[in-house]
Amino acid sequence: MSLDAPSQPAINGAAFRIAVAAARFNEELADGLLARTLAGLRAAGVKDENVAIVRVPGSHEVPVAAALLARKVKPDCVIALGVLIGGDTNHHEMVGQSVSHAVQSLALETGIPVINGVIVANTRAQAEARCIGKIDRGAEFAHAALAMAELKQLFSR
Repeated sequence: MSLDAPSQPAINGAAFRIAVAAARFNEELADGLLARTLAGLRAAGVKDENVAIVRVPGSHEVPVAAALLARKVKPDCVIALGVLIGGDTNHHEMVGQSVSHAVQSLALETGIPVINGVIVANTRAQAEARCIGKIDRGAEFAHAALAMAELKQLFSR
């Protein structure tokens, strides 16, 4: 993911319902990412009662949780969050690709946008920078969710 974030026009999120499926693995970082995402939604006016959150063991479980939320809660957008950090093998890349394909398929199948907020980093330092450091990916994911919720609303009329 680039360090060059897109421009973000203000969106009033007061009317939107957002669902979040968040992994617990790499807990400190995942919790930080979730907190920043929720802060971004609140800053745009999304009411706490309009945000459904489920936590799952790891990023590989996030697509199932996102699917359950999409089908049962029927939100305007789902945000899928997780943190994958490289180790001695390329397992983090495999899981990241699997999750990416699954959430994109879910969005196309249901017509409910799904924001892929699973951070795939080569090092813990990279993940820290994006989840709890100077690169606020959580706010970016929140804004992307609101932009897609707005687009969904536009085409639902």
